[in-house]
Amino acid sequence: MSGLSSFQSIIPEPTLRRLPFYLAYIKLLKKQGETHVSSTQIGEKIYVSSTQIAKDLSYVDASGKTRVGYELDSLIETLEEILGFSSKHKAVLFGVGSLGAALLADSGLEQYSLKIEAGFDVNQAVINRSIGEIPVYHSDEFIERNKIIKAEIGVLTVPSEIAQQVADYMIEGGIRGIWNFTPFRIRVPENIVLQNTSMYADLAVMFNRLNAHHSSK
Repeated sequence: MSGLSSFQSIIPEPTLRRLPFYLAYIKLLKKQGETHVSSTQIGEKIYVSSTQIAKDLSYVDASGKTRVGYELDSLIETLEEILGFSSKHKAVLFGVGSLGAALLADSGLEQYSLKIEAGFDVNQAVINRSIGEIPVYHSDEFIERNKIIKAEIGVLTVPSEIAQQVADYMIEGGIRGIWNFTPFRIRVPENIVLQNTSMYADLAVMFNRLNAHHSSK
């Protein structure tokens, strides 16, 4: 395996978004004692065509054998490396409100190799306390503390009106990738990776589809 970087430029984003679903299913199969899986089997559970699955897996140099399928251990190892799950990624979180606190307490993130090392806020009610064993510090301490933590990923769960200001501050402190949970679309330099995750946008899509279903009856 030549490593993650050699694949990043050739894997389409829709494929990258599907791969974690494949990985979760084949891990389940392994727990059940299976050793191989076919693209047809994956497709039946993930509701993606076997042709699309075979194409997606071809991007990561995964090859199955006719009438045997893909070897699970090898496929799991390949997908975890491609998705960045095979090595730990240090992160910090800004904005320890209800959503931020929930993320700090979510041990599931670490199973996917994201280790939040610290939370930062200006609210005295949460500063110098721990949530899920993760310490929370005053935001003003971030730059100095990150010289020790060396986190490259920043999770942004602050109010929208200060999202850009905090994003700029995180970048100043060494953050190279921002996972933005705010509905505000922040701007970052070209060398910074930005991933927007808007629950509000997802809600709007769901509400719109619900309304469409109701009006079609």
